[in-house]
This record gives sequence, structure tokens and C-alpha cells, in this order.
Amino acid sequence: MKIYTYQGKKNVSGEKIRQMRNMKRMSQSALAAKMQVEGVMLERDSISRIEGGERFVADYELRVFAKVLGVDVKWLLNEQ
Repeated sequence: MKIYTYQGKKNVSGEKIRQMRNMKRMSQSALAAKMQVEGVMLERDSISRIEGGERFVADYELRVFAKVLGVDVKWLLNEQ
């Protein structure tokens, strides 16, 4: 599977995920743990790569990020 980039990044939501995680004073490890509780197996290094735009974010992961961070998926996609 070929993964394309958009404006040099592999996702458009990483910056928003970092922003909300920091607003909630949550570490990358804590966010990874909350994702795992919801059934998405991510490690701290995966969160770091997502936030840096170095890793693709699957649609199901995006939905769980929104749930765990308490935001709308549209906000993570910079549509609000």
C-alpha cells in the first residue's frame, strides 16, 4: 500500500492531537494508554510519530483519538 503525503506530512491531524493532548496536560504515554483501553494498540513512539506527521492515521484511530481527547473528528481534521 502506497501512503501519500499532504504538504509534506502523512496526516493532517497530528498537530491538533498534540495541541489537545498538551491542553489536557496528558503525556504521550498516557494518551497511548487511553487509546489502548479503547482497543487501539498504539505505543508512545507511535503517538510521537503521528504528532510529527511521520505516521499515517487510520480512520478508526482518528475516531478513537477524538473520543479520548473529547473533541469532534472535524476539529482534528481542521474543519472547524
